[in-house]
Amino acid sequence: MDYKAKLDVLIKNALEEDTGDGDHSTLSCIDAGAKGKAVLKIKEDGVLAGMDVALHIFQYLQPDTTFHPFKKDGDPMAFGEIAFEAEADIRVILQAERLVLNCMQRMSGIATLTRKYTDRLSGYHTKLLDTRKTTPNFRLLEKEAVRIGGGYNHRFGLYDMIMLKDNHIDFCGGIEIAIEKAYDYVQKLKPGLKIEVETRSMEDVERVLATGKADRIMLDNFKPELVTEALKLIDGRVETEASGGINLDNLEIYAATGVDYISSGAIIHQARSLDLSLKAKVI
Repeated sequence: MDYKAKLDVLIKNALEEDTGDGDHSTLSCIDAGAKGKAVLKIKEDGVLAGMDVALHIFQYLQPDTTFHPFKKDGDPMAFGEIAFEAEADIRVILQAERLVLNCMQRMSGIATLTRKYTDRLSGYHTKLLDTRKTTPNFRLLEKEAVRIGGGYNHRFGLYDMIMLKDNHIDFCGGIEIAIEKAYDYVQKLKPGLKIEVETRSMEDVERVLATGKADRIMLDNFKPELVTEALKLIDGRVETEASGGINLDNLEIYAATGVDYISSGAIIHQARSLDLSLKAKVI
């Protein structure tokens, strides 16, 4: 299922959750076919995200909606600016209002925080990754917001990459056993699927390298100096990722090691929604 199809499913489920058997507030007092205009007003500085999603929501409900964008996803936004105007049936505007705001406020918050991280990585080799620490049923748009903010999406779910974490390794009986089983599984059932292995010590790194069957090594909760030591040992043979305890204060210290990726769940789960409002005008 492609992005557009997944977005359609998200919108359908969100509207059903919100509308139930009808938007009775609107149905009771707004005539069918009455036309109006919706104006998206920005009430807080940050990075704008969700413009394409807003358009999709309006056109999902009313394909002939007229949409006038004044900004695009990824643009800086400032208090008092207008992001878009949309002309549609008033009933459609009122039904779409909360879903549009919920999506855009959340996405803009994530994009804004992500941009703070990626700005600090400017000039370094290291790329910023998100994680699976997302809101259930909203991962599609949270990860899209990370991309808009300048970050990169890690795996979208359990299906598009093998990641052998500590629990997999411990339950399986050890690093080598877990890697061998995962490698055989990929060769037989999922050719091309990459294998990443979480390591907790330099000894773990050595054991992963000895197998020659991993595509990426995660250095979990390694101090910066230990990351540097591990990178010397790895010597470019596989991709590298640092994770755990990395924040805006120490981000550049880790990037200076030359690690390929830094993953952060915080750019999603610690992001604060930004303030936007959707005002309606009768036309």
